[in-house]
Amino acid sequence: MRARPLLGAFGAALLLSAGCGIPASSDVRVDGKAGTATEAGSSNGRSSEPPTRNASGSDNAAFVRNFLSAAAGEPDRAYERVKAFIAPEHKSRLQDKKGSEVALTVVRLRETVFTFNSDSTTTVKITVQQIGVLRTNGTLAPPVATETQYEFRLRSAALGGTGSDERAGQYLLDPPNVLLLSDVALQQYYQDESIYFWNSDRTRLVPDQRYLPYAVPDERRVNEVVRWLVGGPSDWLRPGVVGLPDGTELINNATGANNRWEVNLDMSGDDQSRVDQVITQLAWSLGDLPGELELKIRNNSQPVQDLDERRAAYQLYPVRESPQRYGVYEGAIRPLDFAGEPSGAVPLTPEVNRAIVSAGLARGVNRVLAALVVTSGRDRQRLAVGAGADTVAAVGRSAGEYASIGRPVWLRTADSRPAQGLVVADGRLYRFDEAARMSEVPLNLPSSEVTAVASALDGQRIALIAGGRLYVAALNLDGSGSGVSIGPPRALVTSLTNLTAVDWIGEDRLVVAGSAGQPAIYEISVDGALETPLRTDVGAKVNHLTAYPTNRSVRVPTGSYMYEANKVAYRSSPFERIEPERVRDVSAPPAGVRPSNPSAPFFLY
Repeated sequence: MRARPLLGAFGAALLLSAGCGIPASSDVRVDGKAGTATEAGSSNGRSSEPPTRNASGSDNAAFVRNFLSAAAGEPDRAYERVKAFIAPEHKSRLQDKKGSEVALTVVRLRETVFTFNSDSTTTVKITVQQIGVLRTNGTLAPPVATETQYEFRLRSAALGGTGSDERAGQYLLDPPNVLLLSDVALQQYYQDESIYFWNSDRTRLVPDQRYLPYAVPDERRVNEVVRWLVGGPSDWLRPGVVGLPDGTELINNATGANNRWEVNLDMSGDDQSRVDQVITQLAWSLGDLPGELELKIRNNSQPVQDLDERRAAYQLYPVRESPQRYGVYEGAIRPLDFAGEPSGAVPLTPEVNRAIVSAGLARGVNRVLAALVVTSGRDRQRLAVGAGADTVAAVGRSAGEYASIGRPVWLRTADSRPAQGLVVADGRLYRFDEAARMSEVPLNLPSSEVTAVASALDGQRIALIAGGRLYVAALNLDGSGSGVSIGPPRALVTSLTNLTAVDWIGEDRLVVAGSAGQPAIYEISVDGALETPLRTDVGAKVNHLTAYPTNRSVRVPTGSYMYEANKVAYRSSPFERIEPERVRDVSAPPAGVRPSNPSAPFFLY
């Protein structure tokens, strides 16, 4: 099974940050040291069990970090692990829940303030950002709690007993009546998994992010994944996908040994093609697990399948070539040349390739798709759209003109149905088709001002920025290719503010531009739980951002992104400015004339 490391968490850098007004009459210490929880044993650098109560000795900061890790692991023992940190006389203040009601409140720790009291206890105030609720089915649901602070006390476990404080450790008094888990602990004690559901017309598998404790034994991991699939997709993804047939249940537990796995389902219907789709769904949902799978339907065995062969036979995404970099130079799309990377011709005729501001190009099934933002009169823009086998020779133009049009994106499909895409124009989200017909897409959001949209490789999920906030949503595409509806958007929590641009950099990761005190670019998980700073010294507002997403069908170096800020374009991997000499097929300017800067870079794949 895949053991893919989680994103590095920005919360680790902010875990215990300094800064607080301290009255002269109190004995207060603000701990500003960041760090991961003390490990209770690890494998391959990853801990499976969180540290015990006395692992931190008398170190207050370490105790708090460990307490915020205690709930991590298998849910049925979460309350037991947390209550081990609580003083015996206060254990009853944390009310136990059972079964599927067990839920962990995941928080990003901002600041911890310690106040030393005259009764030898220490008052702890932690400032947090609510991230979400980790449920027993491995999903991270939107946050329910609204608290930004929690307060409790610490006392020595040696009081009234024998032994030193270091050996006895400490106890927690006045515990919060929720199971708290820090984002640092989430990345330390869980691996993220993608399970897959078919889209509404069963032509494409769509990933659904889940978290599996490292403490779950290997022999039970297949069982957990099958249980997740039987339980259905995450709430936000549900409008765009279909689950297993109604009433499907797992008969006994999935079993396995010596690279052979057996799954027995009570599933309605005798449609063999549906059963075959379930096998494909299982093969991808089991990650990189090798070996053979025997699926039984009501104890009736299907032919044994080699998992690697099944994944090779059904590719997740129709991406067959490495990406090529392009940019806009003096109103035309030009290739960008970098050593060791492919560089192709521009798939537009000269008549089409002019007056361009930005573009979204994509390789469809046996053709190239082009969506171009072009100038139209004084300070106005139109959308120009076309398709061609290898080269786009003609485009249609939108009926309306706009003051500003964002980067257009195509919704990828696995077949040759008419293509459609999404674009932001004058703060509204529109669907467009191959004839450049645009229709507004209604959104139920607090702010109607949309500034960016991005589409995932599967073509069934999008990311949005509206009112400076980040959202994800599932799409339901009309089978005829003539319409698209968007499910209720889910707001994601992030440390960034004033967001300006977004794209997909992986099947469950986004690259987002905003402010972290100054302009910055972060990588953020699709549920908002985990984030990694990529650039914190951008220096100016990012108004254009594009990425080539990692994917499990094409094993090439990926995760690259490009952006534009203050009319200058940059690339990552390695990070550098995209200089004019990187632009191919242009003549050098006359002596004494400064060359133009390339702008609006993008990937073609």
